[in-house]
Amino acid sequence: MAGADGLSALASVVSLAAFLLGALAGGRLGTRHAAHRGHLLRTATALQTALVAVTVVVAAVADGRVGTGVQYTLIVLLGLAMGLQNAVARRLGVPDLTTTVLTLTLTGLAADSTPAGGAAPRPGRRILSVLAMFLGALVGAQLLLHGHLVAVLSLVLLLLAVTSLTVHRLSGAEATWIRPRS
Repeated sequence: MAGADGLSALASVVSLAAFLLGALAGGRLGTRHAAHRGHLLRTATALQTALVAVTVVVAAVADGRVGTGVQYTLIVLLGLAMGLQNAVARRLGVPDLTTTVLTLTLTGLAADSTPAGGAAPRPGRRILSVLAMFLGALVGAQLLLHGHLVAVLSLVLLLLAVTSLTVHRLSGAEATWIRPRS
């Protein structure tokens, strides 16, 4: 909106709107599956996998030509997927693994550390999540820099599909998935 070169106010508004719609869907899923975290994660990863699968098809059909129509299609689909992911990650509430907010994980590492006077709970898990996010960003950036949009989206799709299948297999009625009644 301020007129910066290379940035589109419309694309930013569309991505924010898609993200919010995805977050709304994730919130509704969270309410629907409030009693069983496994079912919530299973449904959300399946939906996110489907959204990313469509982006792979769109990018492959475009064959490297990302015109306005393709650009906005990718923005909307990925915005929906990321909003869904954020809402579900928030609803799952896994301590120290704020998978969609890297800075909060880093803040937890520093603020809860022994030098800060804290007990430094679960530093290994926090460090591992930061390293995983860094590695994913590095690989994705390298692939994008070399013009491989379909490869990046396909890698994301593969990781989501593996996650979705794993969650599907593990999301039975075991007590660890089920929220205690309050």
